[in-house]
Order: sequence, then structure tokens, then C-alpha cells
Amino acid sequence: MERISERELRVTRTFRAPARLVFDAWTKGELFARWWTPKSFGMTIVSCEMDARTGGGYRLLITPPGGVEPMAFFGRYIEVEPPSRVVWTNDEGGEGLGPVTTVTFEQTGGETRVVLTDLYPSKAALDEAMATGATGGFEETFDQLDRMLEERA
Repeated sequence: MERISERELRVTRTFRAPARLVFDAWTKGELFARWWTPKSFGMTIVSCEMDARTGGGYRLLITPPGGVEPMAFFGRYIEVEPPSRVVWTNDEGGEGLGPVTTVTFEQTGGETRVVLTDLYPSKAALDEAMATGATGGFEETFDQLDRMLEERA
């Protein structure tokens, strides 16, 4: 994970799987729910609805540690180009307040390089996300994705 500008954060990882399988893991709710939240954070995805098409939307309900009420995470898909690119909004903080996430999938041989970029609306918004730990957990989350892809291969 690296901060590439005042407003952007980038995470890069290569997976030993073809792009179509990695793309499916990002766009099919039943797969996404298996790996998205870091297990060590103690959160559980209780619902994952995805209409992964340009103009479609998504909605996740995630229960935080301690069994309090689930939190909703939702947005819309700006761009979906199977199996190479997905762009979505993060609207739970209010329209235009969350980052826009772009994920690209580049296959070389039997491996796929994934690049996730979050573009925040301001430097302050990214600073706050980093300070609160909201940007943490990518390594563990991507490890979980890697294991799931190995199981599906």
C-alpha cells in the first residue's frame, strides 16, 4: 500500500489465477463476502448484494466486533469492463464524501496483477481515513483473496 498523491492510495498485488476468476471474486457477492473484510478485525459480512454492471449498485451489511448493529456500505458502479476494470463509489458517508475506487486486472500468463486505487475527495479525507485505520487491512484481505482463489483453482 502506498500513498501516491495527496488524495490517492494504491494497493498492488499479483495473484496466481486468471483475470476472469479474480474479476469474479470482486464482482460476485457470494465470492466477495468470503474474503473482503480482514478476519483479524472481527467483522462479519452478513449481507452482500452486487449488481456489478455500469450503472448498477452494491450494498454490504457488516457487523463490527461486539455484536452491535450492522453498518451499511454502499455505492454505485461507474464502470465495469469484464475482466479488466471496475470503478465504484463509496457513498455511505454521503454523496461525494467517500473515495472512488478503481480496480484493474492485468493478466500475464497464469497470473493477474491487481491494482486498487482509492481517490479521496480531499487530502483531509485521506488523512482521516489513514489516521482512523480505515485504510488498514489490505494485506490480510488480499491474503484471504489469494487463499480463496487457490481453493477455486
